[in-house]
Order: sequence, then structure tokens, then C-alpha cells
Amino acid sequence: MTRRFAIGDHVSWNSEAGRVSGTIIAIHTSDFDYKGHRHRASYDQPQYEIKGDKTDHIAAHKGSALDYA
Repeated sequence: MTRRFAIGDHVSWNSEAGRVSGTIIAIHTSDFDYKGHRHRASYDQPQYEIKGDKTDHIAAHKGSALDYA
């Protein structure tokens, strides 16, 4: 089962630039469009919007890609 996170949790993930960290700002439990792409999400497999710590960049990831920072 995929780990569940909450808004405000501080998490990290691997990116092209290496390990990145940020804070969860939204949780999607249904499909949504983000940066021109359709992201699949459900209650059982949510996607998380995360605001990066260093650049304020917003990213969307599945819970399986995230770890607590």
C-alpha cells in the first residue's frame, strides 16, 4: 500500500537535479490536468502537489515517489 501524506507534510523526492524537498500544498483524489498533462489520481492512489523549498516550484507526484524529509 502507498504511504499517505497530509497537507503541510515536509517530503522529499528524486528529480533530474537530485534529491529535492518541499511541503505538500494539495492532495488530488481524482484525475486532474497539470502543466498540460493529464494526471491520474484516485482515493486509493492520490497525487500530491508539492511546493519546493528552494525555488517555490510546484510539482505533482504519486505517494510512492515521496519520502518524509
